[in-house]
Amino acid sequence: VQLQASGGGLVQAGGSLRVSCVSSGRTFGRYTVGWFRQAPGKEREFVAAIAWSGGATIYADSVKGRLTVSGDNAKKTVYLQMNSLKPEDTAVYYCAATYRLPTVAANHYDYWGQGTLVTVSS
Repeated sequence: VQLQASGGGLVQAGGSLRVSCVSSGRTFGRYTVGWFRQAPGKEREFVAAIAWSGGATIYADSVKGRLTVSGDNAKKTVYLQMNSLKPEDTAVYYCAATYRLPTVAANHYDYWGQGTLVTVSS
C-alpha cells in the first residue's frame, strides 16, 4: 500500500480544512487508516482512525467533536475533515495503514504516507 496525503495549507483559527489520503495501490479493503500529526519540536501523536470494514472510528480526546475521519472506497481515499481549527492543531499530518483494528499506537501501522502541513494562524 502506498499512501499520499494532501490538502494541507494555511487557515485562520476557527476555520476548516480537509486533508486527504489516497492509496495508489489496492483499495483499503480490510485496512484501518489512521491520521497522526507532528508539531514542531513535539513527538508524533495520534489523531483519528477508521476501520475500512464496518467504519468504526476512534479519535484523540483533543480533536473529538472538531475533526471527522471518513472514507470513499471507490476513490481509495480517506478524509480528515477539520473544523473549528485552533493554532495548536498546527502540524504535519500523516496518514498510515494497518491490518489491525483501529489503534492509537503509531508502531502498529505498517504503511505511511508523506505528511501534509496544516498551519492555523491566530
